[in-house]
Amino acid sequence: MTVRRLDPTRGGRTLLAATALGLLVLAIAASVGRTSAPSEPFRPRAARAIPHADVAPKPSRARAATTWAGGPTTASTGEVVTVYVSPSLAPELGTAPTWADFIVGLVHGPELSKLTAYIAPLDEIAEMCGDNALGCYGSNELASMGETEYGITAAEVVRHEYGHHIAWNRVNAPWSAVDWGPKNWASTANVCRRATDGTAYPGDEGDHYVLNPGEAWAETYRVLDEQRSGATGSGWSLIDPSFSPDAADLQAAERDVLQPWATATKATFKHRFTKKGKLVWSIPIATPLDGDLAISISLPKGGIQDVTLVDATSKARIATGLWASTTTKRIAMQVCGARALVLKVTQRGAYGRVVVSLAKP
Repeated sequence: MTVRRLDPTRGGRTLLAATALGLLVLAIAASVGRTSAPSEPFRPRAARAIPHADVAPKPSRARAATTWAGGPTTASTGEVVTVYVSPSLAPELGTAPTWADFIVGLVHGPELSKLTAYIAPLDEIAEMCGDNALGCYGSNELASMGETEYGITAAEVVRHEYGHHIAWNRVNAPWSAVDWGPKNWASTANVCRRATDGTAYPGDEGDHYVLNPGEAWAETYRVLDEQRSGATGSGWSLIDPSFSPDAADLQAAERDVLQPWATATKATFKHRFTKKGKLVWSIPIATPLDGDLAISISLPKGGIQDVTLVDATSKARIATGLWASTTTKRIAMQVCGARALVLKVTQRGAYGRVVVSLAKP
């Protein structure tokens, strides 16, 4: 299926006019009685675009709906989700309660409570999100068409956009999860190495949209939820096939939803060098996740031990410990695709205890 990208001339952080859309969302908020406006303009992200460039646009109303049915809605599970439905949408295509039930049925975490969803006919979505858009997302707000168009269902669009919502509420330091994908999936999909090699373009909603890992993550989430619910989607065509998820990608994505990464893992290792002992102390370091790696090596007074970090597979030297004080050496770097490292401390100078403290992603 040929995919047509949204018009990048619309500006904003992604493809759309963020300022104009922010004003629209403020109008929506006033019409439905929300107690506070968004803290920043609605900065949308693209969902599935109209799949054929030669499709005639549907006629637009004068403006998108400014009166909406719904609000904070208690779903059948007892969970509350904020859903607004355009009065222009045919009732058989869903109401606030039925869409609330659908959304709480998605695989989700506590980010659900932060979501505000808007469901409307396609022509109104185009006014909210941009020409040829089927939906968009920004800053805890989701908008989606409510009907099936061009062989794509509203459920697919909502799933994709909810994937962006998860990323918005996840951490992937030192990178942005909404652009790179959440930590576990981004590491499994090798986003850092691909970005370095020029085969992935985090945050690029323009010429390299199909190689944008933020969009690949949203599609991976869609596939994950479809598999869990037994649904059938329209396939994998929005994003480059190189990002098509395998079992490992889907497992990592599920961890990002249900058991998200939050902070670095810390560990301490101790060793004493003696005249009769080995001259090299090796510490294997598993690095299944990409991100910041910080190592501090405390040496005995008068010790000048060499400290090197090597790739466990290639044996190539990656980093060398540098002096931070008269008894401390440090290594600070980013793990980017290497999944097993070895820290080597080689005896030189005074003997005595060496303490290694590390923090890894």
